Amino acid sequence: MNQIYKQKHELWLAIAFTSFAINDEKIKSKLYDFSQIAFRHMKWISSELLLAGENYNYDREMQLCKKESLFELIEDLKIKVEAIQNHYPHTRLGSRCRSDDAYLLEYLTSLLGNEQNNHPITAFNRECIYEEKNLSKEQIDALTLFLFEESYKEYELVLVYAYMQARTDDVLQFSVFEDLIAESHFHLKSFGNMMAKLGILALPRELHEMSYVIHDLEKFVRNGIAEEEAAKEMCRELSSKIKDEELSKFFDFINEQESYHIALMQRLLETDISNEAAMTNLDFDEFWSGVDI
Repeated sequence: MNQIYKQKHELWLAIAFTSFAINDEKIKSKLYDFSQIAFRHMKWISSELLLAGENYNYDREMQLCKKESLFELIEDLKIKVEAIQNHYPHTRLGSRCRSDDAYLLEYLTSLLGNEQNNHPITAFNRECIYEEKNLSKEQIDALTLFLFEESYKEYELVLVYAYMQARTDDVLQFSVFEDLIAESHFHLKSFGNMMAKLGILALPRELHEMSYVIHDLEKFVRNGIAEEEAAKEMCRELSSKIKDEELSKFFDFINEQESYHIALMQRLLETDISNEAAMTNLDFDEFWSGVDI
């Protein structure tokens, strides 16, 4: 199961970043939905690992597939989806994963069956031109730095919050982590799509274990608040540097979302979080045995 978790982590990234790379909005949206399903698979696999007394990490070996046509991207993604199929366990969860992947494979095959879908991919061309906007080199450089730093931060937060959420049975903590995970997904998607428009799409660097194995929850939350404050400052600086009303408003919008993230984490500080989060004792097989479906 540890190996399956690693493969599913890599597959989630592969589907998400393929969606970022594609210009066609309909295909992009559909693939991103599939990436969210893959992330839920990760969540469920991690729960079963913890219930079995095992652990998992965020190590990965994948490389981003950098192709020049949509068909090349889709072919590569098909190979990645097919590679995991025989590794799923023969359980209800394994069956669900196989079924979801089978539908994804059908969708990918249907895309390949229509030559009109085979558009050029510009996400990796490094042209550093953002749509039709007339941004100076200084503005492009500032935007590029922000996107690289913040896409890593959001990827890190998705995984760190998921790691913490899997280990708590506290309702408030679970709810706050759920909101923060969803928000970080949205930011990662937004920044990934922007990187693709610039032609600089790249995977965030791998997480070190020290980033997500948390022993002091209160310290973790306080550090998280400080990190959100730093992100807000970066948004403010970028908004002032980018002389484009649409982009400036977008970064003001992100800035306000970061403010609410701080408010969510401050809610945790108002409760007793001195003890390390406890893992739930729910047994999945026992749960499903009582469900009539």
